[in-house]
Amino acid sequence: MKAIILAAGRGSRMKSMTEANPKCMVELYGEPLLQHQLRSLRKAGISEIALVTGYRNTMLQGYADAEFHNPRWNETNMVSSLAYAADWLRSGPCIISYSDIFYEPKAVTSLMSSDADLAITYDPEWERLWTDRFGDPLLDAETFRLDKDGFLAEIGAEPGKLEDVEGQYMGLLRFTRRGWEEFDAMRATLSAAARDKLDMTSALQNVLDRGNIAVQAIPYEGKWGEIDSAEDLAVYNGGSRGAEG
Repeated sequence: MKAIILAAGRGSRMKSMTEANPKCMVELYGEPLLQHQLRSLRKAGISEIALVTGYRNTMLQGYADAEFHNPRWNETNMVSSLAYAADWLRSGPCIISYSDIFYEPKAVTSLMSSDADLAITYDPEWERLWTDRFGDPLLDAETFRLDKDGFLAEIGAEPGKLEDVEGQYMGLLRFTRRGWEEFDAMRATLSAAARDKLDMTSALQNVLDRGNIAVQAIPYEGKWGEIDSAEDLAVYNGGSRGAEG
């Protein structure tokens, strides 16, 4: 199976830490975040890995088996970056990973074993990690609701209470060819400006609203984390919940 790491963005909230390098090259536990992702993907049995690059893309040459470049990385959102890798997404099942996260190989293998056209991993014990990161876990949370069969029912809205968040989407997902085609068909209904602004959780909700495919939500209880700021690095390096995958 193939995998794509979305590494086009700078990560402006990292401030000076990304002035000279892409966000995925910020170091955690003494090595770039990208190395954590590559290692977990390969340990899970991924045979080919591609990067979607943008900001300072020359720094990422040689890390993966293929590169897709988004020249409009500073004008578009993550879903547009993913579309540059459409050839891989049409070729068969593919794992998609954000480049500012770390996780264990078992997060990847759980997606590889799914037979759903679109599947995501989520952390059902998200509240502790979000409290460590933000103090108030609702400050940066989004709604996440499941149906009775464990499939995604709602994602991406502003939650009013903790009960609106049944888990935290991790930034790790899997498409089959049919899943990507439905995703791409959803994008085609939007204006060019709306496509440029479309973020991943909004895109997932749009797919749910269309009702043509279900989105499997796979619980993950291993070590993982998201690095969005210097404060996040302090949380993980301080030994709260983050650990090397």
